[in-house]
Amino acid sequence: MEMASNAALFEERVAETLKLCQNRREPPLVWAAEVLKCLDTAGLGLGLPSVELGQVLVSHLCFAYNSSCMWKFLDHALSSRLLSPLHVLSLLTSRVIPHRWSQPEAYRLYLELLSRYAFSFDLVESDASKERIIKSIDATLQLSQTYRVNVQELGHTMVLFFFSIVVGLLDSTLDDWGLSVTFPEKASGVARSGDYLNTDIESKGNKNFKQSDHRDQMRRSNSFLALEVLGTITDNRKAKVLLRLVHLNMPENFDSLLRRIQFLEVHKSASPVLKSANQLLVRFSANIRGVMDFEYQLNKRQLIGMLIHIGSNKPVSGCNSEAALSASWVSFDIYMENVMDVKQLPVKSAIVVLSALRLVQRERDPLEGPIPHLESRLCILLSIVPLAIALLLEDEVDSCNSSSQGGREFGGVGIGYRHEMDRKHHASRKHGLISSLQVLGHFSALLCPPSSVVDAANLAAYKAVGFISNAKNGKDGLSESSHVNNFAKSGMVIEGAPQVPPLPTAAPCLEHFQGGNMRHLIVEACITRNLIDTSAYFWPGYVSASVISLQDSSQIQGSPWSTFMEGAPLMGSLVDALIAIPASSLAEIEKLYHLALNGSEEEKSAAAKILCGASLRRGWNIQEHVVHFMVKLLSPPIPPNFTGTRSHLIDYLPMLSAILFGAASIDTVHILSLHGVVPEVAAALMPLCEVFGSLTPTSNHKSTMAEELSIYMVFSSAFLFLLRLWKFYKPPLEQCISIRGGAIGSELTLEYLLILHNNKIVSTSDKPVYIDFYPKLRAWYCQNRSCIASTLSGLCNGNPVHQVANKILNMIYRKMTKTGALSGSASAASSSTSTGDDAYQRPVIPAWEVLEAVPLVLEAILTACAHGILSSRDLTTGLRDLVDFLPASLVAIISYFSAEISRGIWKLAPMNGKDWPSPAANLQSVESEIKEILTSVGVDAPRCSPGDSTAMLPLPMAALVSLTITFKLDKSLEYIHAVAGTSLENCASCCPWPSMPVIGSLWAQKVRRWHDFIVASCSRSVFRQDKKAVAQLLRSCFTSFLGSSDASKSPFVRQIGVVGLLGDINWAQQATHRSMAPGYLYLRSCRTIHDVQYVNHVIVGLVSEFAQKMASRWTSKDFPRLKSGESSLSLATTKVRDVAGLGASLLCVTGGLQLVQELYQETLPTWLLSAREDEHGRVNSVSHITDGYAMAYLLVLSGSFVWGLGAKPSLWAFPVRARIIGAHFDFLAGVMEGNVSVGCDTDTWKAYVCCLVGLLVSLAPEWVQDVTAETLRKLAKGLRRWRECELALSLLERGGSGTLGSAAELVNVID
Repeated sequence: MEMASNAALFEERVAETLKLCQNRREPPLVWAAEVLKCLDTAGLGLGLPSVELGQVLVSHLCFAYNSSCMWKFLDHALSSRLLSPLHVLSLLTSRVIPHRWSQPEAYRLYLELLSRYAFSFDLVESDASKERIIKSIDATLQLSQTYRVNVQELGHTMVLFFFSIVVGLLDSTLDDWGLSVTFPEKASGVARSGDYLNTDIESKGNKNFKQSDHRDQMRRSNSFLALEVLGTITDNRKAKVLLRLVHLNMPENFDSLLRRIQFLEVHKSASPVLKSANQLLVRFSANIRGVMDFEYQLNKRQLIGMLIHIGSNKPVSGCNSEAALSASWVSFDIYMENVMDVKQLPVKSAIVVLSALRLVQRERDPLEGPIPHLESRLCILLSIVPLAIALLLEDEVDSCNSSSQGGREFGGVGIGYRHEMDRKHHASRKHGLISSLQVLGHFSALLCPPSSVVDAANLAAYKAVGFISNAKNGKDGLSESSHVNNFAKSGMVIEGAPQVPPLPTAAPCLEHFQGGNMRHLIVEACITRNLIDTSAYFWPGYVSASVISLQDSSQIQGSPWSTFMEGAPLMGSLVDALIAIPASSLAEIEKLYHLALNGSEEEKSAAAKILCGASLRRGWNIQEHVVHFMVKLLSPPIPPNFTGTRSHLIDYLPMLSAILFGAASIDTVHILSLHGVVPEVAAALMPLCEVFGSLTPTSNHKSTMAEELSIYMVFSSAFLFLLRLWKFYKPPLEQCISIRGGAIGSELTLEYLLILHNNKIVSTSDKPVYIDFYPKLRAWYCQNRSCIASTLSGLCNGNPVHQVANKILNMIYRKMTKTGALSGSASAASSSTSTGDDAYQRPVIPAWEVLEAVPLVLEAILTACAHGILSSRDLTTGLRDLVDFLPASLVAIISYFSAEISRGIWKLAPMNGKDWPSPAANLQSVESEIKEILTSVGVDAPRCSPGDSTAMLPLPMAALVSLTITFKLDKSLEYIHAVAGTSLENCASCCPWPSMPVIGSLWAQKVRRWHDFIVASCSRSVFRQDKKAVAQLLRSCFTSFLGSSDASKSPFVRQIGVVGLLGDINWAQQATHRSMAPGYLYLRSCRTIHDVQYVNHVIVGLVSEFAQKMASRWTSKDFPRLKSGESSLSLATTKVRDVAGLGASLLCVTGGLQLVQELYQETLPTWLLSAREDEHGRVNSVSHITDGYAMAYLLVLSGSFVWGLGAKPSLWAFPVRARIIGAHFDFLAGVMEGNVSVGCDTDTWKAYVCCLVGLLVSLAPEWVQDVTAETLRKLAKGLRRWRECELALSLLERGGSGTLGSAAELVNVID
């Protein structure tokens, strides 16, 4: 009651004072002095600007004392900061706008005050006054209720106030013009309806407003004045900042404003009033739409501001050399070359046409060896890349469709402005694709097809020739000018248009037609997937005019696929032809699939073989469908009439056998991985392993082993296929470390593959798969991990597993007759003396029981060999017999020997040609060639073995390599070689040097045509544990890519850029000449590097060093100034980005998320905190600044490679990204507050922070919301101290609602 009485007393005193001043006609300055006395008397004089005074003045103005003197005093009070403009304008808005019709004079004066004080947002020093102002504005305009937010900051209030004013004035003007439209949302708390319906309303003086023509004229002009004021205030940069905050943090509210503008534009032609206000509408509309494209004007007068500005734009035209152009694609080239590593199968498919072309051309004449070759590279170019482009365009279409829904929420208004922008963006992307394909014709060196695809390229060009000939001949009434957009769209047949001739699947007579190249195959792949239409056939120079007249369709031979589709039976030559020639349509693949499931036994097997033939390897235009159906065949459905307790999979034995062996080649498995189906394949193989590994053979006589051998072979092929998908021979601890920090799946486990599979089927009706569903597989899985982690223990003689082991020993050493010939934990003492037929019997046991006993067998025979009881030859023979009996046992052999090699407890075996095979014949030659390769990439070769000494290997290693060289290089055994090859290399790299050259020499003797491949592989083993060699190779990568400042000291003076880094388009020829591109060698070696954390420090140091060198090239020797202005700076900035891009790419392929996390949390903070001496000559300030810029770019690029730049990363990535980025920014904020001191140069520190913030807000704005609001405010405060106010504002505006108020409070720093 007392407060109310005091308020009433204060209001009464002010009213009396105002009336007295008005009667005496005092000037506004005297009014202000008298009012201040009232404030002092009431004890409110210290709380300026006064909230209470503002409320009293507005209440009297509206409308008891509505006089010109009062408005003049109000103007003076606002200009003298006696009152808060923000507060007073909000009070006037709520009172004047609803009465604009009855009080046109007040409305006119309100609009003038609004145009004058709309941006008078001086901060209020008194916290008490600030709080009262916020509460008053919130209650007056109903901001909290309207926007459903808790308004507690003055800056937040400013944003909502201004937006409410804009929307409120616009709605009021629409009402005044009779364009009253009910929008679906309440966009502001301002009352829009006027009082013009109350014709009898009387103001003071009892004058009816309908009787005044002057007031009618004022009302009409006020509507135009309101629109003019809107155009004026929204043209201000401060207004764009405030509206941009709404656009970024309250997009649904900003969209409501856009819909109002579009409504005006749609009805402009039909409304005379809108026509007369056209110029005002155009200005206002342009201002609002300009908000979305608004950019802050960073301080370009400073070098850092120029760097941030240039960093977000394209390179200057001066940077147009071929090396510079290819440098911009280095990350794609590195990624694509990295996925070709056979030691690492990508479990997800995520792939740019030039990079893919270079990937293919580097494999034109490949080295022979057990690695993915041309087919896998062509898969990336002609299947994966078009599919990725299709997904990109499809996402854009979906975005357009979703945006259009918001524009149809009220009648008469079509698609919204955002949708129009989305459509233009989509069209520009598609146009960009077409332009890129047209430009491909200029890269003739990349377009020459490898010999194996010349015919396919010619056929693709031949199809275009036939299409052009048909069009020119006017077939089916088609004129030459009307065909470009009418064909091959979504598979629809357009009436009156000729059918597109299918790509011939049998080789036509093309002796006179040799016009095809890789561009024709790329364009055909895009046309097939509806990325472009057949107008591409008419591009200038696409096909040579000289060959068009030679087209003769009568020369095309009949296709075997046409014969198959017409119903011919699958047998004989037709099957061979279908295996060799890829299918051309989805219908052909679907028919094969149904035959593989429902045909006769012969048809099932034949259909499966055909599906895994050329259609899978070279059917690029339908390859994803072939992959899909092949994976489905691995999980055949239960037949409708199936009964019995046995598994239905047994009935599909012929088909499954054909699929498993047909897909066993290294290239085929790699193609499956490139399509991202490794998790699905693993889930499909597990039940096959469980079922066929549990079957017990019905006979044990060798003469009747057909059925049993097929069961064992199917199990072995499925089991080996499954284990090729993950690193089964790695210790569990090593796998856990890699998975925790490495790139997702850098070292795969079976559990991880199942997690990926189950995540994919969340939105489907398929059931998840867990390893616990397969007890036999799970038991072996646990045993294998235990065997790798520790020595065998816990079993005693007489155990069932020992009994099985004794049976296996009897089988593989049946020629031994001495009692106790073997010793060990699995003794053969009693059973090895058997004679007669029993000695030649094979164990009648399921495959899982064999695998369980194999480690005991291996321990026994290896121990016997170590003690001289068993000869090395008998050991090798026994191992080979075991693999012949059950090929899947190779897995247990590799796991056991790999673990024993790593333990280092076995004696060395002399590779002397007597006990073990000798590498002496070519060991020195191999070592010499390895040295040449390492020297060519700037790496010091390790010491070679003495020429007169005998090579030595650990006993398990000697046994393993002796076993592998007994395998025949038969195509049917590729499923064994694929497992043995990578495992052997891994085991050899764990042994001390020169074990790898010894093993390589033995294999080079066996397979002479693999000599160059083996030497290249051996050269990689140097980098596993030699940090010095790793650092030298990384330096060579940077030098070969960027060039050396001293060409006389660099071995890489021939070419730079991507070619210098990854090699010429034919790197195999380089390897033959004992040289290899450093980048290629590093990509094949980086996954075996033991200490990947060391790589982080080396890459950061190299990026810093080369960035400084780049800066020194474009600054003068005497002055730290730019040589030739912004153009030179832009060129240098491009080079610095290339340095950082190379570093980020190499870092991510080496350790993925693990190294990126360390880069953010440890490496870069340590680098910033450490003081460094100038090791590269005198470093000027420009070099320091570019050093910081390079580190910022390295950080952002590295993060984008593992997380992406979007707002919705994968489920695993989002919390990881938020934690890592948040921690790094907390470190930066701590330094900015002075809690931590940096050791680097001040210019470097400032450049790093500013460039990092600038890159984030322009390239990865979604990342900013991963940082806490408090940290962002601390960073912004530090940036303001550096006079980087607009950079601070751009950071805060991206921080979400938590920093919206802080961002708005910086609006006064905007010029």
